[in-house]
Amino acid sequence: MPASALDILVQHSLRKTTVRMQVLDIFLQAKEALSHNDIELHFNQLDRITLYRTLKTFEEKGVIHKAIDGSEKLKYALCSGHCSEHAHEDHHAHFHCDHCGKTICIESMHIPAVQAPVGFQLSGAYRVLKGTCAACS
Repeated sequence: MPASALDILVQHSLRKTTVRMQVLDIFLQAKEALSHNDIELHFNQLDRITLYRTLKTFEEKGVIHKAIDGSEKLKYALCSGHCSEHAHEDHHAHFHCDHCGKTICIESMHIPAVQAPVGFQLSGAYRVLKGTCAACS
């Protein structure tokens, strides 16, 4: 994974803006997946639309991926570094703590390839583990 926000922006051919740098710094410091609201809390003042567009751009360019955890909150986590705008390579499980609500990528647990039934079109596959995280145990 790139060492800095600037490295990530350069790797994905994205313009360097203050908001993009700040948002990436938040992801680089986080140990869990973050929701739109989690990121907003790091700013005194930030236009919600700007943050929404930043997250959308990052997802489209392979910088972040959706961390599906079975909750109603949409969360994102940094991609491992092998993703691009044409393909996300983050095929791993996510752990959702029922106690604190944190969602953590488990990169060592890969999602096996699955074949959709005849006539069906697969758009994604997710593996969610639920329980209590180490901090809450």
